[in-house]
Amino acid sequence: MEEAGFDQVCRDLKEELRFFRFLGDADLDVLRNYLKCWQARAGETLWREGDADSSVVFVVRGRLEEKKNTEFEDKQVIVGVYGPGAIMGEFGLLDGQPRAFTAAALEDSGLLVLERDAFDRLTLEHPEVGVRLLKGMLYAVTQRLKKSFDRLAAIF
Repeated sequence: MEEAGFDQVCRDLKEELRFFRFLGDADLDVLRNYLKCWQARAGETLWREGDADSSVVFVVRGRLEEKKNTEFEDKQVIVGVYGPGAIMGEFGLLDGQPRAFTAAALEDSGLLVLERDAFDRLTLEHPEVGVRLLKGMLYAVTQRLKKSFDRLAAIF
């Protein structure tokens, strides 16, 4: 991923990005100091299944896909396609286990990245902002989980 200018990717953090819904303007000013802004090019792999896991990615624009390895060598299944407002790699902030899937950009994408060490600093220095960010992340993940349940139920 190549680093992009903050103004280019991060102009309007709160606008329609559900993971920031619990944050006020002052919270966003604090959070800006902990985020990195990246531009992923179409076709670029952000990480591969099994890589070290240490960050969460917030999709600001563009689309990313998640692919999971199957039992067949060199075969993967697409388990998700995500656009603006999505969050990926959230396990990286919690468990430190290797990446559970491969992530790639389907199109040029603007991303916000929060590394685990930056998240740890945020929660120590501004615990109330960290809690509100976690609430937004949990909200985004539960919405994704609900959609997954609906898709599963439609199969049966």
